[in-house]
Amino acid sequence: MFEFLFKYPRAVFSKGSLVLLGAWPWWVFVIFLVAAGAGLAWPIRAKLSEASSTVKNWRAGAIWLLQFALAALVLLLLWQPAILVAELRPQQNIIAVLVDDSRSMSIAESGATREARAIQALEGGVLGELQKKFQVRIYRLDRQISRVSKLDDLKTSPPASATRIGDGLKQLAGEAADLPIGAVVLLTDGADNSGGIDLDTISTFRSRRIPVHTVGFGAEQSARDVEIDDAVVAPRALADSRLAARVTLHQRGYAGEKAMLAVRDGGKVLAGRQITLAADGAAQNETLLFNAGDAGARTLQFAIDPLPGEENRDNNSVARLVNVESAKRRILYVEGEPRWEYKFIRRAEQDDRLVSIVSMLRTSENKIYRQGIADPKELADGFPSRAEDLFGYQAIVIGSVEASYFTAAQKELIQQFVDRRGGGLLFLGGRASLGDGGWAASSLADLLPVALPNRKGTFHRDPATASLTPAGADSIITRLVEDPAANVERWKKLPYLMDYQEAGTPKPGAVVLAEMTAAGRKMPLLITENYGRGRTAVLATGGTWRWQMSQPLEDQTHEEFWQQLLRWLVVDTPGRVSASVPSQMLLDDGRVQFSADVRDKNYLPAADAHVEAHILGPGGSAAQIEMAPDPNAPGTFHAEWTADRAGSYLTEVIATREKEELGRDVLNFARMDGAAENFHTEQNRALLEKLSAETGGRYWKPAEISKLPGEISYSEAGIAVRDTKELWNMPIVFLLLLLLPSMQWLLRRKWGVV
Repeated sequence: MFEFLFKYPRAVFSKGSLVLLGAWPWWVFVIFLVAAGAGLAWPIRAKLSEASSTVKNWRAGAIWLLQFALAALVLLLLWQPAILVAELRPQQNIIAVLVDDSRSMSIAESGATREARAIQALEGGVLGELQKKFQVRIYRLDRQISRVSKLDDLKTSPPASATRIGDGLKQLAGEAADLPIGAVVLLTDGADNSGGIDLDTISTFRSRRIPVHTVGFGAEQSARDVEIDDAVVAPRALADSRLAARVTLHQRGYAGEKAMLAVRDGGKVLAGRQITLAADGAAQNETLLFNAGDAGARTLQFAIDPLPGEENRDNNSVARLVNVESAKRRILYVEGEPRWEYKFIRRAEQDDRLVSIVSMLRTSENKIYRQGIADPKELADGFPSRAEDLFGYQAIVIGSVEASYFTAAQKELIQQFVDRRGGGLLFLGGRASLGDGGWAASSLADLLPVALPNRKGTFHRDPATASLTPAGADSIITRLVEDPAANVERWKKLPYLMDYQEAGTPKPGAVVLAEMTAAGRKMPLLITENYGRGRTAVLATGGTWRWQMSQPLEDQTHEEFWQQLLRWLVVDTPGRVSASVPSQMLLDDGRVQFSADVRDKNYLPAADAHVEAHILGPGGSAAQIEMAPDPNAPGTFHAEWTADRAGSYLTEVIATREKEELGRDVLNFARMDGAAENFHTEQNRALLEKLSAETGGRYWKPAEISKLPGEISYSEAGIAVRDTKELWNMPIVFLLLLLLPSMQWLLRRKWGVV
């Protein structure tokens, strides 16, 4: 319809520029236009009296507007309007046709695959029309592009396991740098496994003025499907730890229905529960609790059981890696007085085979009782005063101890223990702790997650009841029951605390996991915060022991809470070598970047270390690479490597200085090919529209593709010439010349002569 009225395709008007071919300059046209408007308004205004009604005035204005529009059109035609547009020269330019040949294009919809529909659209006359005007090159697009001689080659090739649109376009731009590429036609569903198309690639096509026309295939929205978007779980865990995984999913067509969500280790179900699916398209978050099990590398599968009528069942599960460690952790517990809390904390942790408490209990002013020590010399001189002694622990717990008990050097050491060492620090409530212990005015006040009251009398030997905050309902520290709602209720039914302490105001960035109600008001009970490389917490009570004393002997609430809290303190405390990769799951791309943070025995950056990564892969493959120091971050080392086959990889990073080994760390990752193509299988129209718009092309629906050969000619790329398209003989002009006087006559007849 557009071409019928305007004679030329849309591209002529969108890419061309308006010019006036008449001999007179444009400013004369403007003068004539103003004169025509004034001349037409004068007789109409003369017939209107000052007493004319509002209706009569706007009717007169409508008549004038129609007359002025007709005069303007006639004047414009006298100045000979035209469009100046660049047009590709026939048979001197190349049109690159890229057909997506990935696995997502093999999805069948209404009896035919997306790729079959793309080939059918080309064979329906589009390819023939292009070949009449241009040289056409056909490419297969998956991880890269490869040229094919005919469309039949696409029909017989197996679908590829990945799509990299950006890499394919970049390869095309490089290979065809010296060729007259007039335009690119990309037939795809928009699924891209490389994270999108980078700005450099788009800039290359834009600078060469090569338009990319995209043709989108596939439904833009699934009718009946459940898809897991992500599963977030800690990459490291202690053996026998309780882990929490946050699973994000969305669905269409099953709102309000029940589904089974589970986590499996091989064929073993670690945990599972029934969930109710949220509204169509809405992101839904669910939490699964499970036991990490024995030490070793775990490949965990988070999955939703398939539902009846699902269009795609391959996107119902995702895999994640967890490295379960068995190295023992040690906590230094400093207690200022004999009390029930001390006894029951030690009892709660005595069955934990990986976390041990080394305690020093002040029984009198100058006497200390040590428990859990590794040798008689440990803590013989009291609290450590050297970094190499204190940094051998992974966490510190400070009970009812006043700040003045520690020297200034020891306080500085505690601060460095958290900030530089990356250890955990927990303060407990007590008659000589927090505000009552003078910690608010100490040099360690910044370390705490709360702004403490700087006064005495904050500790009360009165009962208080505990309850969870929304953050606490989701935290693994305070999870006593798997179901979040049931867990909140379980906390409400816990026996009351024997005492409580006013902890003050939580700092920005701190997280309040539990509150307590006492004396008719609510106060924070358990507060956590990240600090430097480590983490700190305050438990504003010394009376959790009643959770054990006032419940049945078989009740494990007290033990579970303390084991989870103390494991949270130590699990992320790094060793002298801490290795990492950006992502443990490499989807269709084996490129991996290793990073390692290396410290000496005082946990200062070891910039002069020699660091190597020893890699063991599938099939007995092995590699050893040297990691290079980062000049901008002392103690940080990097290396790049490519896993050339799918499977799991185990990497041990070893750091040495001269002949001394500083430390080592183990991490695992896996390469999975073809998995990404199972997710987000709907047509990514937004990506295709953005690509075409930013390169000067156009997004096409398959039903519109027959018009593409007519519009693709208008491009400034390749070998092009400037063509002038006259506008005076457009059908729309003749229609307006008839329509404007007719409308004026009809309105005059209806309203009367003005």
